[in-house]
Amino acid sequence: MIIKGKDLSTSIKEALKVRVGVLNEQYGRTPNLTVILVGDDPGSVSYVTGKAKAATEIGIRNTTIRREATISEQELLDIIEQLNNDDDVDGVLVQLPLPKHINENKIIAAILPEKDVDAFHPMNVAKLWLKQPCVLPCTPKGIIKLLHFAGVDIAGKEAVVIGRSNIVGQPVAKLLLDANATVTVAHSKTKNLAEVARRADILVVAIGRERFVTADMVKPGAVVIDVGVNRDTRTGKLCGDVDFEEVQHVAAAITPVPGGVGPMTITCLMENTVEAFVNRMNK
Repeated sequence: MIIKGKDLSTSIKEALKVRVGVLNEQYGRTPNLTVILVGDDPGSVSYVTGKAKAATEIGIRNTTIRREATISEQELLDIIEQLNNDDDVDGVLVQLPLPKHINENKIIAAILPEKDVDAFHPMNVAKLWLKQPCVLPCTPKGIIKLLHFAGVDIAGKEAVVIGRSNIVGQPVAKLLLDANATVTVAHSKTKNLAEVARRADILVVAIGRERFVTADMVKPGAVVIDVGVNRDTRTGKLCGDVDFEEVQHVAAAITPVPGGVGPMTITCLMENTVEAFVNRMNK
């Protein structure tokens, strides 16, 4: 089974479009998202363009603020402060990665928690780990939705997450734990990684290494979620962290790249923006 995130994403966006229309009638305006893009990295530009397209389709007002990679940290902080103070802006997102001279943690912490639709702010991260109501980070949230969409019963399963970033690895491990899976978090240098990976009923790979996971690392009948987006050195096309051609013959279900987790990340961002709007309007 190929788990097509695009199919689920389309269904969720259709429901969101209806909801945004209702909210417009109720509150006299629609949710408003502002994305800050620093520099011209092709991957970031493409991703931000996808976000803007999805927002427009749903009816979410959206603005992209583009700045040169030479922007100073203080200038970027000043833009965020202006957006924090703008009552007409419901969601603020700074596209990562940022140039090396800018402290990403400082930038993330500068966004108001209630406008942090990426859910990277320390306050939102803390609430996630404390099991308090909070905004869920987009990619991990999308992964859990995809597993449910594929009919995977997470409870009681053995899950292995290869990748320990604060953006994907750690939060998706937490969400899997909350769904009553037994979770192991590994990384590319984990001793006997292939053996660890083969224990997984659910294998999530998020390390950014082209076709890193091969068929011999996957338990027959496992569900494989590929979060990686890389440029295939053989073909020049996009590929994942998993060797899709090999692993699809071993796994019971697998997400493709592109068209798997990526569309769900953007759709969950739209959900988070709508929820941020509703929470702010109901204060």
